[in-house]
Amino acid sequence: MAVSDKEQVMNLLKTSKGQIEGIIKMIDEDRYCVDVSKQILSVQALIKKANLKIIDQHIKSCVKQAFTEGHGDEKVDEVMELINKYAK
Repeated sequence: MAVSDKEQVMNLLKTSKGQIEGIIKMIDEDRYCVDVSKQILSVQALIKKANLKIIDQHIKSCVKQAFTEGHGDEKVDEVMELINKYAK
């Protein structure tokens, strides 16, 4: 993974971690359920974005390389498995 992509994913995950810590605090403080839920949705969106970036880089590097080496079908199967899990 390229350095800039790695930094972007790390920033998304670190932001998610901070938000999760905030959500835990909100629950401890008995904050309004809808507000807690909105924060959870926000974290889910960040994690989804990070995961898509990782999958994108996998396709652009590992899958591409596998095709040049003659075993791309294996990598396509891996990606399809991820997409199936993602869609659930």
